[in-house]
Amino acid sequence: SDHITMGAICSARDFCLFLLLLNTRQIAALLENPDACAEGSDGCHIDAICQNTQASYKCSCKIGFKGDGKHCEDIDDCDIEYNGGCVHECNNIPGNYRCTCHDGFNLAHDGHNCLDVDECVFNNGGCQYTCVNTMGSYECSCKEGFFLSDNQHTCIHRSVEGLSCMNKEHGCAHICKETPKGGVACECRPGFELAKNQRGCILTCNHGNGGCQHTCEDMEQGPICRCHVRYTLHPDGRSCVERDETTTESSDHNATSFTEVDKRVKRRLLMENCAVNNGGCDSTCKDTSTGVRCSCPVGFTLQPDGKTCKDINECELHNGGCDHFCRNTIGSFECNCWKGFKLLTDERSCQDIDECYFERTCGHTCVNSPGGFECVCNKGYTLYGLAHCGDINECSVNNGGCEQGCENTMGGFECHCHPGYKLHWNKKDCIEAEGFPATKPPSKPTLNCSRQEGGDRCYLTCQSQVHITSGDVLRIKTTATFKSGTGKCNLKRSQERLKESLNAAHSGTAVSNKSNIPVLVWICLRVYCGLIALQGQFWYLVFLSAESCDLGCVRRRSEKRLRKTIRTLRKSIHREQFHLHFAGSNYELAKRLARPVDLPEHCGKGQVLVDRKCVSCTVGTYYDRDQGRCVLCPAGMYQDEEGKNSCEVCPGPEVRGSPRSVGARNISECGGQCPPGQFSHDGFIPCLPCPLGTYQPEVGRTSCFHCGGNLVTKHNGAVSFQECETKVQCSPGHYYNTSTHRCIRCPMGTYQMEFGQNYCISCPGNTTTDFDGSTNIMQCKNRHCGGEMGDFTGYIESPNYPGNYPANIECTWTINPPPKRRILIVVPEIFLPIEDECGDYLVMRKSSLSNSVTTYETCQTYERPIAFTSRSKRLWIQFKSNEGNSGKGFQVPYVTYDEDYQELIEDIVRDGRLYASENHQEILKDKKLMKALFDVLAHPQNFFNYTAQESREMFPKSFIRFLRSKVLRFLRP
Repeated sequence: SDHITMGAICSARDFCLFLLLLNTRQIAALLENPDACAEGSDGCHIDAICQNTQASYKCSCKIGFKGDGKHCEDIDDCDIEYNGGCVHECNNIPGNYRCTCHDGFNLAHDGHNCLDVDECVFNNGGCQYTCVNTMGSYECSCKEGFFLSDNQHTCIHRSVEGLSCMNKEHGCAHICKETPKGGVACECRPGFELAKNQRGCILTCNHGNGGCQHTCEDMEQGPICRCHVRYTLHPDGRSCVERDETTTESSDHNATSFTEVDKRVKRRLLMENCAVNNGGCDSTCKDTSTGVRCSCPVGFTLQPDGKTCKDINECELHNGGCDHFCRNTIGSFECNCWKGFKLLTDERSCQDIDECYFERTCGHTCVNSPGGFECVCNKGYTLYGLAHCGDINECSVNNGGCEQGCENTMGGFECHCHPGYKLHWNKKDCIEAEGFPATKPPSKPTLNCSRQEGGDRCYLTCQSQVHITSGDVLRIKTTATFKSGTGKCNLKRSQERLKESLNAAHSGTAVSNKSNIPVLVWICLRVYCGLIALQGQFWYLVFLSAESCDLGCVRRRSEKRLRKTIRTLRKSIHREQFHLHFAGSNYELAKRLARPVDLPEHCGKGQVLVDRKCVSCTVGTYYDRDQGRCVLCPAGMYQDEEGKNSCEVCPGPEVRGSPRSVGARNISECGGQCPPGQFSHDGFIPCLPCPLGTYQPEVGRTSCFHCGGNLVTKHNGAVSFQECETKVQCSPGHYYNTSTHRCIRCPMGTYQMEFGQNYCISCPGNTTTDFDGSTNIMQCKNRHCGGEMGDFTGYIESPNYPGNYPANIECTWTINPPPKRRILIVVPEIFLPIEDECGDYLVMRKSSLSNSVTTYETCQTYERPIAFTSRSKRLWIQFKSNEGNSGKGFQVPYVTYDEDYQELIEDIVRDGRLYASENHQEILKDKKLMKALFDVLAHPQNFFNYTAQESREMFPKSFIRFLRSKVLRFLRP
């Protein structure tokens, strides 16, 4: 029994020693949790696999990693087995690797080979005429009579005579440049070297991989192509085809003995091996104890046969993580966005483009919306050319609804009455004046300012005719300046120019037709008639004496008044509306400046702060000072203007059964008034229907309009001229003449969209139509050649852009950069109708001489962006259209840069990779990005204003890589 006890103690002691040998973590694992791997309490590396054993667990590194399981490190798959089997570039990733291809190639289904991309399939490769696909790249060519311009995409018409580069004979394979001494020098596109004869160009591996499918090596006579180990070179010397194992083995030498072949077959049957035919794997092959194991690169999945790799369509699952469009590619996928959105640098998310970021997007107000924007005009103005605002000539539409006289004003209109009548409360009808002769409201000169050609252009306009009486002409010597916004206005007097102006204007008789006075703007004053002449950038101001008194006295008094006027202008110009006291009379001047307000501290009259911007209270509301907000007009009151501090009282008596509503936006919403087709002596209920042969389209009127020409209406209460029984139905673009009873085409400068009307509507602002008989306001076009020309940056724009440009227009611009600077142009897109047979064209050349060096020329629509440097120091640009078809035209920005960067800029803009990627093209169309890019090109020091984070957030990675390679090559040649 003692023996048994001793044995028990011994085994217990051995157990104690065994426990002591285990570390604490293992004791805890065994006692508390026998499954250490499930709990994660093991000591395995993050890249190792944990396997439970009977007594403990074991760690082994995952495939693609090496180590003892406690420590695992990534195996660089690109170091082993011929670049990981990739024919171009191999990128190692933890536990795996991925093959990528050079620009101009796409990854094949096997995830290793690279296949040529046919760039000509997408938008003709951006070539103006013919696109020729080559291995790894593409080339553009032109039709007979044209040659390829420096940007290598567009074509220039070849002149028969002139400088040698314009002739065929210059002999340059790629780019011909004129030398200062008068000869020619040849240059090559990026990726080519100039041949010894100084004319030809030799291809290098830098362009389209030298035309090789796999590897390229530069030799003296040009690139030599070679293939990856599993491929053999095709007879074309460029392409690579997969090797056929049996042919290669049997062709080694015919003396291979049958026994050797027999051994090889037995070995292959006994056991597959990665050394033989890659183990039959499409992609990666690994030898294991049970045979070969095949795996596929990222973007591919292993098929049931365990050998083949099939491309994964990432777009099938959650749209590939793309916000908008997902496009599957071999081995990968790419995201794209809807129009009006841009792809962010994560290459998944889409962000709305804020078109309103640029103040020149719209004439007045720009309202951004997801994927688009809308231009809105101020009251009294209407939209034309998609983005511009022009004053509405209300008097052209049924005489503005006025019973007697109608006068158009900027942003509005006024009805006037004949002597013996006064204006009714509805501001349109005329009623007999009881004992008082009706007088026209006093003339108010208005100051209207608008943004034009980079500055504020202000016009003082007078509502009435100006009469000049004969007498002494008084000239006042004075110079004054006052600030308007950020621009400066100058008031200056010039003896010679005034003499010319006054000789033209001053005839001793009343001047009634303002149009016969060139570039003069009138201001009407009670004592004096003031004349302001606009000549270049100066305003010339003179007062014409209307009273005969001592000249010295008049001069002193006038000078004093003028100084006071200028002081008032200087003080008041920043306010929305201001009053001017001059010569004993009060005048109200209105300022219109389409300029955004920078974070205002407090807003002006009748305005509230919304989203850090001052916004006027809308019609139907007023600004309540106590509540500090816009409030609806109470019942019985109305407000038909924006930004007011009170509401107007509704006219006329309260009518029972017709309750007055709150928030009335005009008199007609006050209630109790006669509806269209009816009238009464005061415009209020009770009303009578318009008798036969008359009509009334408006509310609250005291009379009806006659159809004219003895025309009748089918019934009483007609509401428009269209109900008058005309002898012929007029179509849009025409109006009915009631005296001849014929349809007349609307004259130029007018349009009519409706059937059977008796008037044509005048085009807004200073626009006109190309032809008579116009049917739409979109046919009203501004003929002003647009653009802003700066020393460092600027842009040119076809007239009426983004609306269609007018017919028979000619625009010329000149870019003359400061010394030691060159010009870079970007054409984001251009729309010229191809049906016109080059009737509309844009040309950029050294001077107006037709044989001078041409940089760019086009006469067709070209939606892919193109960038190029000017071939001459200065650039003369001309746009011409004929009477044929029209189009949207263009808005073309430019930047001038330091000529020291000439080689770098040309290298960037001539490289096809700039246009090959859809992402890169979007950059050249993105106004915000181009502004940033131009900002840095014009002033390189401004690069430091952008943080690294901003740069990363602005441009896609591929574009940054593309630029970086160019810049590094330029800095370290």
